[in-house]
Amino acid sequence: MILPTKHVRPERALIGVGAEVLEILKRPMTMSRLWDEVRGRRSLHTPSAPIDYQWFVLSLDLLYTVGAVDFDRGLVRKVAA
Repeated sequence: MILPTKHVRPERALIGVGAEVLEILKRPMTMSRLWDEVRGRRSLHTPSAPIDYQWFVLSLDLLYTVGAVDFDRGLVRKVAA
């Protein structure tokens, strides 16, 4: 689920979805705006691997847990490394 396996393709693994989220987060965004951006990008680049909202939120949970993103005043933002 977090990492790709023989049953979970890389573009569906949470680490892969999280990488896409980090690519999109060039500036802070609201959750709804970020979700729209992720869906739009995935429909163009990986139409065979759609994700639902719960999977998107799980990827954000993973990113938050490892300290890659933060949620402040209604905005999701990358944490400076």
